[in-house]
Amino acid sequence: MKITLTSFVTLDGVSQGPGSPAEDTTDGFTRGGWLVPYLDELFVRRTSQWLDLADGLLLGRRTYEAFARDWPQITDPDDPFTERMNALPKYVVTNTLTEGSWHPTTVLRGDPLRTVGELKARPGRELQIHGSSRLGNALLAAGLVDMVRLVVAPTVIGSGRRLFDHPTGPVGLKLAHHEVTTTGMLILHYEPVGVAPTATYEGVTEFV
Repeated sequence: MKITLTSFVTLDGVSQGPGSPAEDTTDGFTRGGWLVPYLDELFVRRTSQWLDLADGLLLGRRTYEAFARDWPQITDPDDPFTERMNALPKYVVTNTLTEGSWHPTTVLRGDPLRTVGELKARPGRELQIHGSSRLGNALLAAGLVDMVRLVVAPTVIGSGRRLFDHPTGPVGLKLAHHEVTTTGMLILHYEPVGVAPTATYEGVTEFV
């Protein structure tokens, strides 16, 4: 399978809490919901098309627990994502959980790069990372990510967890596709190039 990393970010790189003020208040973050004013038909269509390509979701523990809390509670029959998000296989990379509550879930324990590498080697289409910035960064630097999809909202909020805050080795990216929505969001597809295959993360056992 190919591994794709999808993230919604502000112009200053913040990826925390795009959907609502209560989505992720870690470290006292109070500026969630910044993506919502910019949603339009093109955004919904593109993100729905991306989800159509998924054969599974690959998540860190914190993102998994937030998704497991929220997605099963969405009952709107017209929501374009809920049924698929709830039905897709979920793979959570963690050494602190023994089982998942959002079915179907597989817990990937042990060395994260080894377990994800074994999963990637299976036949299939896309294994998609949503949220999970530490996990995405680690896999990107290790050469395991095949595509980075970013939706950049035209706003600067000045605080919050940033997508590329976490230390990684240098990673080159080639722009493969770009679009602009009616509200000024950038939709960017990048292909990693020149990633060092020997990247290691000694001492890191948990990705969130």
